[in-house]
Amino acid sequence: MRFSSVATAGLALAASSTPCTLAFSPASIKPHHVASSTRLHVQVEAPTKKLPKIEQLKINSDYLRDPLKDQLQTEEIGISKDAYQIMKYHGSYQQNNREKKGPKDYQFMLRLKQPAGELPPELYRLLDDLSANMGQGDLRATTRQCFQMHGILKGNLKTVISSIMNIGSSTVGACGDVSRNVMTTPAPFDTPAYNFAREYSKVFAELFRPMSPAFSEIWLDGEKAASIETWAKEVAHHNVDEAMLHDNGRGIILADSTEPIYGTQYLPRKFKIGVTVPGDNSLDIYTNDIGCVVICNEAGELEGFNVMVGGGMGRTHNKENTFARAADHMGFVPKEDIMEVLKAIVAAQRDHGNRDVRANARMKYLVHTLGIDKFKRLVESYAGMEIAEWRPMEEWKYNDWMGWWEQGDGKLFYGQHVDNGRVKDEGDFRLKSALRVIVDKYDISSILSPTQSIIFRDINPKDKDGIEAILREHGIAPIEEVDPNARLAMACPALPLCGLAQGEAERLMPSYIERMRALLDKMNLPGEEILMRMTGCPNGCARPYMAELAFVGDGAKSYQVWLGGSPVLTRTAYPFMAKMNTDALEETIEPILAMFIQQKMEFEAFGDFCHRVGSESIEKFSETYVLGSVTA
Repeated sequence: MRFSSVATAGLALAASSTPCTLAFSPASIKPHHVASSTRLHVQVEAPTKKLPKIEQLKINSDYLRDPLKDQLQTEEIGISKDAYQIMKYHGSYQQNNREKKGPKDYQFMLRLKQPAGELPPELYRLLDDLSANMGQGDLRATTRQCFQMHGILKGNLKTVISSIMNIGSSTVGACGDVSRNVMTTPAPFDTPAYNFAREYSKVFAELFRPMSPAFSEIWLDGEKAASIETWAKEVAHHNVDEAMLHDNGRGIILADSTEPIYGTQYLPRKFKIGVTVPGDNSLDIYTNDIGCVVICNEAGELEGFNVMVGGGMGRTHNKENTFARAADHMGFVPKEDIMEVLKAIVAAQRDHGNRDVRANARMKYLVHTLGIDKFKRLVESYAGMEIAEWRPMEEWKYNDWMGWWEQGDGKLFYGQHVDNGRVKDEGDFRLKSALRVIVDKYDISSILSPTQSIIFRDINPKDKDGIEAILREHGIAPIEEVDPNARLAMACPALPLCGLAQGEAERLMPSYIERMRALLDKMNLPGEEILMRMTGCPNGCARPYMAELAFVGDGAKSYQVWLGGSPVLTRTAYPFMAKMNTDALEETIEPILAMFIQQKMEFEAFGDFCHRVGSESIEKFSETYVLGSVTA
């Protein structure tokens, strides 16, 4: 079953789609104070008569306290739906095993906040212990460079969260309608640009952290954490709080002493920020609400950032006004203005994002509706300054940074591939134990990668052989033995715990990789590398819509097939097939590979080929193709 032309147009960014309608007329840009009433003239057509329930819930929560605080004290094994919505801001999702019959057996998934993906050794030890003693025994690296734990019981939440907070980490803002974990390239090279990328990812994490005292009240009984968050200490010289509270009089700062940026309603939807260096797109920079690219001069001094806006993955099946979107280039911002401009972007989304229709609440829809030029003018009106043109940069490349690399300071880093982010012990494969032995023996820090893997940094070269021996003793294959397509692949957790999953992802993806490998070998394409991703629903947690080949769950044993994403992750894919049965992988993909063999240009990647020829040409070729008739 192919997509209809109407559905395809809607899913592939129909230009006519207008999920929210605004009449926009920016004020002139002036550096002096301008009253907010004259700063903008934004008229929202057909205003809502009543706040949506989720927006009213945020207002009534007393800055993320209620009804969670009381619900945590009950004897029930779970919490109410309203408390669950507030619990997200504290970093947790309530889940139950959907494959277990009988009454719902509620448990909680807890997600950490780890700006730049950094994981000190003492934090890894704590997470390893907590997951073993109070979780389901494993850890999962997410696609936003943080760990999450599953299987935590309600009665253990306070112990687990307070332990994390007291060691200098946090779960605050890992979920909810706030700025989520700030990502960066995971490569720990000791160069000015890479150092600035890591530094400013922590600055931005601090700048947009929720300020409510609810977190310490609920989890620490109102006391301060025993240790300040590690990233906050590292960027203290930036005076982030002063920059956060600076009021230029143009409507960024609200008259709210608790949450001066977020206010009582916080943002319309989740908000994602990424930071990288020119040429390094290992983090899917175009999928973020804000993407910042470090720009240095020839002396290695930071000049500022190229800023892109309006990326996002989530969509809804059969709703054509929801779609995945790659970010637009907005312009260049000098380093001294970057915090104020980012505040202006967040304020624009806070005030003009669609709070009436949650499916259209992400900032990508605001940017899509206004267009990048008008959105830029809106941001300028908040910031009180013009934003310069985007500066030329080197072309993007993709690298997962696995294996051994020199950092540039005499030390090494090692990227350890983790299938779909699941750190576990299973039979002779004992990755979780191996990582603990390495951390205990060498006391080294690690970084979680945007592709759900882990990188050990600051390794003394003399310890290389010892680390390789530990991995080998625990049944971990060296990176040279890992299928390149497995390294490129990602899948979300999906069933059985995710309440949104419509199909499998993490548990099915390994078999799909094996089947794709067999098909590639059969067609004499053993060296072909294809970036594949799978999700159990259309929300896009594993960023499937950027992949060269993606499978998006839309029911039991049924997947949408998406083609044509860039191998360097700079554009979205298009929908090719509306429903593919799980068993039909080979008969669906073989004709596409056959056409690729016959019609590709020299050195053309699979995703680039599919993008160039388009869905209709591939469908027409597939209709008359005879299975087994083409090999390279």
